[in-house]
Amino acid sequence: MQKINIRGVEFSNVDMRETLEFVKKNIEDKNKAAIYTLNAEITQNCIDDNLFYLINSADMIIPDGAGVVLASRILKTPLKEKVAGIDLAYNIIDYLGESGGVLFLLGAKPEIVEKAADNLCKKHKNLKVFYNDGYFKPEENKKITDKINESEADAVFVCLGAPNQEKWIYENKAGINKGVLIGLGGTIDNIAGFNKRAPGIFIKLNLEWFYRLIKNPRRIKRFMKLPKFIFGTYFSKNKKG
Repeated sequence: MQKINIRGVEFSNVDMRETLEFVKKNIEDKNKAAIYTLNAEITQNCIDDNLFYLINSADMIIPDGAGVVLASRILKTPLKEKVAGIDLAYNIIDYLGESGGVLFLLGAKPEIVEKAADNLCKKHKNLKVFYNDGYFKPEENKKITDKINESEADAVFVCLGAPNQEKWIYENKAGINKGVLIGLGGTIDNIAGFNKRAPGIFIKLNLEWFYRLIKNPRRIKRFMKLPKFIFGTYFSKNKKG
């Protein structure tokens, strides 16, 4: 698997098909693997807070944002495509639903994760879903990893927000027997029917970030990470040159 370094983060140069094949292979072989899904904002946070040791510990890092793909082109080391974490999540759900697999949801409020699990079970009759909400204390981590192991989960969607979800995977992966652990932000809320995605035209034009900003202007401070990341990429390129 080719790795492309974007501002210190080792992204896997994969498309959606290759990413899903990686997931399936690890599930079928009963391996344990960690996948982090990074957009420009999270990558910039990694740079600002020097979290490279944490982020680059993943078995696969996918570019979950057009800003990351743009940065790869600026640096003349182009990634194949944006691989949206939420699209990957639904592809995995479909695969597990067809194969009778096991999914574990970790994160969100109790009533939201319960609703998400209920929605999945209604739509995918062969899918087995277990869950735990995201409101737990560090001393409860062992209890949660035991719960994941008892479920024999094939995939674990860790939705605690970045970088908390990546930290949780990094610190608790050793205690989990098998399965693909993926940091997926607000995916549980989406599955439950909240936090809906942007209309198709925004997705097609790589303007999901703009739609989210329109819906919630209070996110402006977070979205300022995007221009900071892009301009920082131009600067780093010129500095190297």
